[in-house]
Amino acid sequence: MTTLVKGPEAVTRPAPAPAARRRGRWVTIALFLLPALVLFLLLVVAPILVAFYASVFRWNGFGGLPTNFIGLDNFTRLFGTEIFGQDLWHLLVLVVLSVCVQLPFSLAIAMLLNQRIRGRALYRVVFFAPYVLSEVITGVLFSLILSPESGLANQVLSVFGLDSEWLADPDTVMPSLFLVMMWKYFGFHMMIYLAGRQSIPNELIEAAQIDGATSWKTFRHITLPLLGPTIRISVFLSVIYTIQLFDLVWILTQGGPSHSSETMAVTMMDWGFKRSQVGYASAISVVMFALSLVFALAYQRFVMRRDLEGATTSMGERR
Repeated sequence: MTTLVKGPEAVTRPAPAPAARRRGRWVTIALFLLPALVLFLLLVVAPILVAFYASVFRWNGFGGLPTNFIGLDNFTRLFGTEIFGQDLWHLLVLVVLSVCVQLPFSLAIAMLLNQRIRGRALYRVVFFAPYVLSEVITGVLFSLILSPESGLANQVLSVFGLDSEWLADPDTVMPSLFLVMMWKYFGFHMMIYLAGRQSIPNELIEAAQIDGATSWKTFRHITLPLLGPTIRISVFLSVIYTIQLFDLVWILTQGGPSHSSETMAVTMMDWGFKRSQVGYASAISVVMFALSLVFALAYQRFVMRRDLEGATTSMGERR
């Protein structure tokens, strides 16, 4: 009940019904969500639907909506090409290198910078700085550094009587590309691991040290298991990014030499914008979307299930 006092008389009004309060709350939520929902529908959902629609047509991207329906011919053609098999192989190579080399290196640096060493704040900034640079700037920078003729990398190697073709040789282009990726993104994963490590109570580490555990045993049996959710998130982000890798490859090599560094996104760009076969390029984008979706659902179902269940339980307890 609500009481309003006006002069000598008190006017009593009934409080709003629970149903009315709930409706008002939902209206407020809807008004706040509406702008973001409209942008999401226009910039995410609509392009996905257009890609699915265009993938079953032969279309050059001009002259209005596509009308030459060909069914699944674009997908049949894609799966039958050697370039698509190479794209999948390059994807597998980069995923394995990222998970087995880049992420352990990022974890090691994070554990080192968690120690009380002089200048660690400066080291954190320096290691994280490459991630702040855009992919375009990074690509242009390393295209100059790895230039076979006058690049800084070969100038340093020449001191030891060595040189390399780097991005111009099919045998070295993938390792060179991965080195650029590692330089660009290891700082991001380092900060994720560092944040995860700092969330672990120091009392657990101190108790293990008091019990006589070595630094390695403490890391192996306490730190690493407690970093499990953080590591799983890091692996997930790394794989999803690799599936969609485009910017660095396009700036550094455009998929060359002879398709030896091409990814699915680069192939899509080549066929869609250079060769004006938008229907075929849309089929490639659909395959990329399907790979990302299947991986995300399977990873959350079989790898991150305990983490998601724990988060859901915590939210339920708070409510």
